[in-house]
Amino acid sequence: MTTPDVTRGQWPGTVPQATTDPAAALHAVTAPATAPAATTAPMTAPATTPAPAAPPVAEGAPSATSHPGTPPPSAPAGLPGQPVAFSPELARRDFPILHRTVNGHPLVWLDNGATTQKPRQVIETLAGFYGSANSNIHRGAHTMAREATEAYEAGRAAVAQFLGAPSPDDVVFVRGTTEAINLVAQSWGRANLGPGDDILVPVLEHHSNIVPWQLVAKETRARVVPVPLQPDGQIDLTAYADLLSMRTRLVAISHASNVLGTVPPVREMTALAHRYGAKVLVDGAQAVAHFPVDVQDLDADFYVFSGHKLFAPTGIGALYAKPEILRSMAPWQGGGNMIESVSFARTSYAPVPHLLEAGTGHISGVVGLLSALNWLTSFDRDAIAAYETSLMAHAQQAMSTVPGLELLGSAPERIAVLTFTLAGHDPSQVADWLDRDGIAIRAGHHCAQPALAHYGVESAARASLALYNTPEEVDKLVASLHRLQQAA
Repeated sequence: MTTPDVTRGQWPGTVPQATTDPAAALHAVTAPATAPAATTAPMTAPATTPAPAAPPVAEGAPSATSHPGTPPPSAPAGLPGQPVAFSPELARRDFPILHRTVNGHPLVWLDNGATTQKPRQVIETLAGFYGSANSNIHRGAHTMAREATEAYEAGRAAVAQFLGAPSPDDVVFVRGTTEAINLVAQSWGRANLGPGDDILVPVLEHHSNIVPWQLVAKETRARVVPVPLQPDGQIDLTAYADLLSMRTRLVAISHASNVLGTVPPVREMTALAHRYGAKVLVDGAQAVAHFPVDVQDLDADFYVFSGHKLFAPTGIGALYAKPEILRSMAPWQGGGNMIESVSFARTSYAPVPHLLEAGTGHISGVVGLLSALNWLTSFDRDAIAAYETSLMAHAQQAMSTVPGLELLGSAPERIAVLTFTLAGHDPSQVADWLDRDGIAIRAGHHCAQPALAHYGVESAARASLALYNTPEEVDKLVASLHRLQQAA
């Protein structure tokens, strides 16, 4: 049987594209990782660092005025097992949506913290799956069922490799970070939390890493204990150490904040929590697109992320858990796929990870996630991290020139998230003004109301950068903000 190459959206029966990579996807995801793992983001340069010059535009790279829907073809991929050199221009070629206009202006997508755009490889993979290989998985003996199952499980293997997990069996597919945290809260939490137990949750957390713990704490009579922040948006590690005790059963912490950009010292915080016998759940939703992750080096008990913040489709994500913990977790939902046999006298369950994947999963989402991971890891990820750090420094300096603009958070370890207020303007008005210039940002509470309350605000604007953003786009943002202040 021919194995589908889901890296480039090729399935049996489809017409090969001129840029098709001949390497099979299953071989690609089982090959050794090409980039060394890291557990923290690189240090962000201070705001006083001179703004970097815009990287040279590669020959044939799209300009800001490229016609919508007609991006140039991608450059050839590197040799198998070797990442290709990274440049934002090279990456941008793969994103059709970045070549459209909004309100008569070239799109500037600075809402990556909410969702990232999708490369054409992912788009073609989804079309190829539904056009040539659509089938349910794990239950059919026919050719297409086998092909779809192989692609689905190749996605699981790719996630395990991407996270540095010991085995694909340590990975559970879910709809996203929110569902993963709720799964842990309702399955592991119900069984392991009780009256008087503490769940430590830093103030910078997304609501998805607060509310599920409040719900299960109410059920089990445990309590959620907030960990305060320092003025610059770092977690107060002295307070954290003081709050830890033998009552602490779980620490739930983001690997990178969606509103402040803060990257906490997760490995050190995890080691301290383990001294008290507590488990640690790490929310990697904002981290995985920006720097490599190694769950074994972090020693995380749980690690969760969403595909749509990682250039993959919406509605797909993953939960990693240490194998001994995963095997101890009871089913959260019941139905098909998670059983071995069912009768009215007795039901026996499938082993993990299938035990926690009731019903038909988001098959095309997993196939798209596999394609996105292959696309991202085809680049030198250290080069991506260095570029984003440089772009962040440029943005910090440029935005400091806007009268009345105040950036929230200045932690030294951070990802490229710029949340700000602008004197005299409601954040929603700022977002509306920028949208007229084709610039997309986010305005509101960002599902992180406690973090904003730390700075005495209820709402803020946020520009969040990704690997395909450029200094020129940052300059357009800043120029538009200057015009807004002049028009006031």
